[in-house]
Amino acid sequence: MRNYRVILSIAKTHLVSKMRQTLIAALGVTFGIGSYITLVSFMTGLNQMLDDLILNQTPHVHIFNEIKPTRDQPATLYEGMDESLTVIHSVRPQLTQKKIHNAQPLMEYLEEDPRVRGAIPQVKTQVFYISGSIELGGNLLGVEILKEEELFNLGDYIVEGSARDLHNTSNGIILGAGVADKLSLEVGDRVQVTTVKGDVFPLKIVGIYQSGIVEIDNVQSFTNLHTVQRILGEPGSYITDINVKLNDIEEAVSIAEFVEEQFDLTAIDVRTANAQFETGTTVRNLITYAVSITLLVVAGFGIYNILNMLIYEKMNDIAILKATGFSGRDVQLIFMSQALIIGFLGGILGLLLGYGLSVLISHTPFNTEALPTVETYPVNFDIRFYIFGISFAMLFTFLAGYLPSRKAKKIDPVKIITGI
Repeated sequence: MRNYRVILSIAKTHLVSKMRQTLIAALGVTFGIGSYITLVSFMTGLNQMLDDLILNQTPHVHIFNEIKPTRDQPATLYEGMDESLTVIHSVRPQLTQKKIHNAQPLMEYLEEDPRVRGAIPQVKTQVFYISGSIELGGNLLGVEILKEEELFNLGDYIVEGSARDLHNTSNGIILGAGVADKLSLEVGDRVQVTTVKGDVFPLKIVGIYQSGIVEIDNVQSFTNLHTVQRILGEPGSYITDINVKLNDIEEAVSIAEFVEEQFDLTAIDVRTANAQFETGTTVRNLITYAVSITLLVVAGFGIYNILNMLIYEKMNDIAILKATGFSGRDVQLIFMSQALIIGFLGGILGLLLGYGLSVLISHTPFNTEALPTVETYPVNFDIRFYIFGISFAMLFTFLAGYLPSRKAKKIDPVKIITGI
């Protein structure tokens, strides 16, 4: 019957007698795990910040009435009847309106769906921003600002003023940061907007909006829904877009397909709208995990080399152990125990090192004009990274100790003692 306490005691004695090698092996695991935790926490935190930057401003399902050509042209009725018939190409789109018919009943219907967190209206129109002699083209979005803030975190991107200020001001506007900068406007100033029809309307600036995406900030501004409807001379039922937020983003594709089939509208799901961005995120994550795991593998090979050398140095000790009654299995367990002790101690220290560096990074100031609401570097403190790190450390140190321990198991004590 094996005495595991004796086996652990011998393993400890071997490690202590070669303290330098033991520390090098443990530090290899420590820095491998620490580097893995730091790198994966920082990179996934950065990716998550970029995802949120896009997804927080993108509806899970965007519904609108797309202008498109008439499906069946009159000329198609006569195809094949007269070969001399002249077919007209470049047919113009059918006469249609941008508004969504029966938008309010559609939103009520969607909000009754348990998968839907909220469905809110928008009115989009192209305008010119006028300040003195300067005119800039852009987009004006009429929204229910408090719902936009609740569902799409719009308030996180208002760098001056607030969503409440716009809600309480009937002729207010939250101006895009790029527009405000080019027109030299500030909160409290007035800006005139003119529609394609030439009508001019003065609006009071109650806030500045900065998404971090220059192309958006240079053209886009927000005002109340009824303000845009009044500017366009349209009734309160005039809605051009419906933005849907879901409880589970994975339902976006099926709901978009359902809306298109049932209501003859265009519905774009978030996956389709951001396909290129998601591909970039996937590639970045793959690179992050590949580099991180490589660090752990390198640490594992270091342990293998040290244990392999330790066995050759301990040949006489192994022979004496076997001669005094220890079996090959016992000897193997001694060296396996050494590997696991190194892996456990190095892994715990690595987790502490990684956590400490991650905390340090998360408190490091991150100042950029593109993202004024982000004050420090983003770090993802996901407990799964730490569980994976210590598990990988134990697994790889087990494997790194298994191969050298098999050699120790097969050593013939007679050959070692007699020097044959």
